[in-house]
Amino acid sequence: MSGLRAVFVCFVVMCVAVVSPAAAAAVAPGWSVLPVPAAVPPVTVSDLAARGPREAWATGYEHAADGLLRPMLYRWDGAEWGRDASFPGVGESGTLGKVQFVGEEVWIFHNRAGAGEILRRSAVGSWSVVPLPQTLRIYQDFTAVRGAAWVVGEDDTGVKVLHYDGDGWTAQSVPDGVLYLMGITARTATDVWAWADTSTGTAVLRWDGTAWRDAKVPLPANSNVHTILFEASGRVTIGGSRYADGVTSTYVMTWNGHSWRTTYPPLGGAHAGALARGPDGALWLPLRSDRAFQSKYARVDGSHTTFSYGPKRTNAIAVQPRALATAGFSLLSFGIAEIYGSKPNLMSERLAERPRGLT
Repeated sequence: MSGLRAVFVCFVVMCVAVVSPAAAAAVAPGWSVLPVPAAVPPVTVSDLAARGPREAWATGYEHAADGLLRPMLYRWDGAEWGRDASFPGVGESGTLGKVQFVGEEVWIFHNRAGAGEILRRSAVGSWSVVPLPQTLRIYQDFTAVRGAAWVVGEDDTGVKVLHYDGDGWTAQSVPDGVLYLMGITARTATDVWAWADTSTGTAVLRWDGTAWRDAKVPLPANSNVHTILFEASGRVTIGGSRYADGVTSTYVMTWNGHSWRTTYPPLGGAHAGALARGPDGALWLPLRSDRAFQSKYARVDGSHTTFSYGPKRTNAIAVQPRALATAGFSLLSFGIAEIYGSKPNLMSERLAERPRGLT
């Protein structure tokens, strides 16, 4: 009997060794709740960006008591989230969009009662405004780097690409056949990528400092692009979705400097707009959770995909992170949670990572 028991114990240990990585991924301890001062619901989260463990900014807008939209801005200082009400136009109708770090400054796109402008916050906390040269009917996206910024959208004459060189604005032309620009992101002032709807399907465009051209990225057939990520190593990651045989699938494309590699993680067709590179080197994406009281995240590391849930929230009926950002050795999320009996409001969570090399 003792011999049989020993065999059984060994079998159990072997099974635990085999399934424990997946099981650990399923419960993934480490996510914690970060309280966020409430906004006026319903609220919309636009973007989240972090620069180190002690500075992150989240943007969006709320519905004020007068029924108008009001811009909202939150700052993470490494210990807590606080609402910032110091920027120009804070009490006026409008929304805040993408936020980026440019040198020592923070740049944020501001739709101020229909007129577009860029808010700039200096290292000492003072604000300045760069107004756009014209009002657009749609402001689709914004990006900025040292020495340059771009705003893409539309007016009654069609697609608009507005370029700021630090002194003034110019309008740039796009290739023939471009119907709509869906997003834009810049690595440098002479290396900018945009994704567009064209007469022949979705395409990636690239600005080389002289002109916009088709980058000839081999996107999957019948696909859309949701985001493009640049990294210091030179790696480029594209996240999007493909529609085939009546099914929508999420795809990830990676450029290693020589060629593109496309994978299809088992993400159920999730929108990849919030795709982010985590402090662990893997790609992370918030998902629509199958648990009403917990958020859900996917971790994609090459061909290996695992899932984790955020903290349980009492009486929650929906928890939906909208944006992710790496802050030092932590991964921050910012989004919306709805508690039974209340309107949806803001939420934030953090996954703390142990610095590499430490045990």
